[in-house]
Amino acid sequence: MVALLVSEIILVLACYLAALFILGIDPVFYLFFENNYWKLLVITGLIILLFYFQDLYENLRIVSRVALVQQVCLAVGSALLLMAFIGYLSPDLLLGRWLMILGSFGVIIVLPLWRLAFWRYVIVNLKSERVLLMGNSSILDEIIRPLLERPEFGYTILGYLCENEEPCDFPVPCLGKVSDVRTVCAEYKPTRIVVGMAERRNRLPVQDLLEIRFGGVQIEDAADTYEMAMHRVCSRKIQPSQLIFSSTLGPKSQALAFQNAYSLVLGLIGGICTLPFMIIAALAVKVSSKGPILYRQKRVGLDGRTFWLYKFRSMYVDAEARTGAVWAKKDDPRITPVGKWLRKLRLDELPQFWNVIRGDMSIVGPRPERPEFVELLAQQIPYYRQRLAVKPGITGWAQINHKYGDTQLDAMIKLEFDLYYIKHIAPALDFYIIFHTIKVMLLSRGAQ
Repeated sequence: MVALLVSEIILVLACYLAALFILGIDPVFYLFFENNYWKLLVITGLIILLFYFQDLYENLRIVSRVALVQQVCLAVGSALLLMAFIGYLSPDLLLGRWLMILGSFGVIIVLPLWRLAFWRYVIVNLKSERVLLMGNSSILDEIIRPLLERPEFGYTILGYLCENEEPCDFPVPCLGKVSDVRTVCAEYKPTRIVVGMAERRNRLPVQDLLEIRFGGVQIEDAADTYEMAMHRVCSRKIQPSQLIFSSTLGPKSQALAFQNAYSLVLGLIGGICTLPFMIIAALAVKVSSKGPILYRQKRVGLDGRTFWLYKFRSMYVDAEARTGAVWAKKDDPRITPVGKWLRKLRLDELPQFWNVIRGDMSIVGPRPERPEFVELLAQQIPYYRQRLAVKPGITGWAQINHKYGDTQLDAMIKLEFDLYYIKHIAPALDFYIIFHTIKVMLLSRGAQ
């Protein structure tokens, strides 16, 4: 992914430099003596940013060449429109007309061809790991498809070894039984074995696996492969002993201290920068329905402590007077017409910058739940309270990776994303989540 990003930045710059040569302009004089180099960096940054908005860095698999060309054209066209708007404000900020036209035309031709070549000769050939699956548990069934569809993981699945007499309905061939692991390894030469047996007691060929491991073959638990492929922890495979003795589950105190510092700074900046939007949202709430502009609600934060969370009111007054505490759901009749737009654009969340400034929340973290739901979910879902090990956030890993949901299954999936975030908490991950959240807001993909 990083290699593709860097290579495309270089190619976009190269297209505009090639346009300078075609037009007979001295690149050194034009870029450095006339101080136009930063204009080239701006147009390149806009194009790469719009590639990201087109999801061209989400999944590298090329499903349709036509769709790829359309996405590149849309990104380049949008970048040109933005540059035209910038030029309307200040003509001195624009590159030359023919330089823009020729360079952009070059990007539209070169980038799709590069993507196709990168997919065919780099991504597809990255499959350096020859993987043998061992067992027939449901966790293996879940990870097979992502590994097959995303060759950038570098995994070639040879097949699987079945635990039972009857083979499973996996989309890869059955190469034998678990007891045949030594023979199968000798024949197919795997470099990695992923163990996902439904029942290991008295069935796992420990001695065979030890000899295979000393022979240089990597052996890993299916839960680790699941985490790598799905970007979430498999809660069904977590054992209490793993949590107790693990040195990597997190969160690390240094990372939390750093997060508190930049969350405060970002909270202040965010509160100031979004103040005009807050004023507009406040007026819209006041005019559209009776009741207070702000809505406060008790939520559970760090270490189970409760705090008051603030939002712009998006529901009618006394919406839960009859039903009590219930999850919000899609097309919820309790939500006002203005509230639907506030939620869609996530403007109802803006007052939570105050919660960040107060120290109740971070910019990034698991979404805070109501005490009633925490008690209910903690009884039904193992390890649910472990998400309280960090401060809740305005946005989070679960929010950008999982759709809106109001069921216990959705709560469990979001918990798996939250546990993954807690395990890997770091500034780089936080800023990726923030950047992706801005993308979701700008594209109006709805609240999570």
